[in-house]
Amino acid sequence: MLDDFFGNEWVDKRNSTAPAVNVIETEKEYKVEIAAPGLTRDDFKIDINEDNEITVSMEKKSEKEECPEKECKKHTYLRREFSYSSFRQRMILPDNVKVDEINAKMENGVLTIEIPKRTEEEKRKNMRQIEIR
Repeated sequence: MLDDFFGNEWVDKRNSTAPAVNVIETEKEYKVEIAAPGLTRDDFKIDINEDNEITVSMEKKSEKEECPEKECKKHTYLRREFSYSSFRQRMILPDNVKVDEINAKMENGVLTIEIPKRTEEEKRKNMRQIEIR
């Protein structure tokens, strides 16, 4: 199970410009850090499906305009740059996570997804014996 999470197959990179990703495990949680310099939290979308997969996607469009005149609306471009970038990464979660308590934050150009683990006691609470009739 952990090999699936930490192995090469755990990330499905949709293009070669996908950002660098760190996966950190502590006693209480997993943390996924995604390098995202120049991006904001509004550029990202994070979804979790019924198969315990997280999909992180990003889309960023920008236009830069430089013109020596004050009125650049005359449709004579001296310089204009369009930029579009996007990526999508899929992560398969291990069975020992609290899916309802996953959260994310954006700070200093890094998107961090915090994935809390279930304790041994919480795992035992979910176990039950089935009576055979």
